[in-house]
Amino acid sequence: MGLEYVKISPGFEKYMPRDYVDLVEYGQFGKQMDVMQMGQFKELVEEHPMCAGCYMAYFIRVFYAALPNPEDTIVLGTAGCARLALSQAAVPFIYGNYGDTNAVASGLKRALSIRFPDKVKDVVTIAGDGGLMDIGFGMTMHSWFRREKFTTIMVDNEVYGNTGGQESGMSPKGIQLKMAPKGKQFDKINAVELAQTAGCVYVARISPTNPKRIAKVIRRAILAAREFGPTFIHAYTSCNIEYSIPTREVLADARDREKKDFKFYEWMTDEVKEYLTEIEKKQKEEVKS
Repeated sequence: MGLEYVKISPGFEKYMPRDYVDLVEYGQFGKQMDVMQMGQFKELVEEHPMCAGCYMAYFIRVFYAALPNPEDTIVLGTAGCARLALSQAAVPFIYGNYGDTNAVASGLKRALSIRFPDKVKDVVTIAGDGGLMDIGFGMTMHSWFRREKFTTIMVDNEVYGNTGGQESGMSPKGIQLKMAPKGKQFDKINAVELAQTAGCVYVARISPTNPKRIAKVIRRAILAAREFGPTFIHAYTSCNIEYSIPTREVLADARDREKKDFKFYEWMTDEVKEYLTEIEKKQKEEVKS
């Protein structure tokens, strides 16, 4: 884990798999890539066994393209659809037991700060609504209460899409699903308000319709977590199978939900705002020069 471990030792290039050589030469390690150029550089995740048209897979692809330092990042996931793509990426991935992902991330982040006191090692948890707001609710909340310095991203498909279509706490009220034939009886959990109340220093809600916005939010969340504490992103990632959304209409659905109940929202503490403003100002100056 680190740029020195990613590079190929001189003389060994011809013995390494072509994909890995391309990843080192034309990939993101040690570089900052523009997500609008995806397809023009070797990406960290290219193949996955997720459903055709899955918008969660699209979001994960943008997530990896947006990482500020992929060579110094560890991603954690759990049972659910997301891990099918997360485990295929060229970034270390740890599979946590269902519900305890944020507890594992807490210990890992602390261990990394001891093992690498002079280096920044980013830890990011990505899991679904079931893993973070239902079964993993306690672990999620307590990592925020303790002000653990890592980012939590909830890819919210509003259903237990990996296990047959049960309703989750994030399913909309009244929605009928294959394993919720009478419709959900209570409101969708307001995860954004919970995150702010629990102590997150940066919180965002997005419907992934704009790749540049997704990348900006992800980078901001990771950078803020390094210095100030827990950060949270709530991303709508539709389940086109359980919600019967035709593949060609997943983007239209995301745009529709953005207008209705997933309007872009971003909140941060004053110190985080000052910190990010300074960093982004320097980045713009570097680009100009």
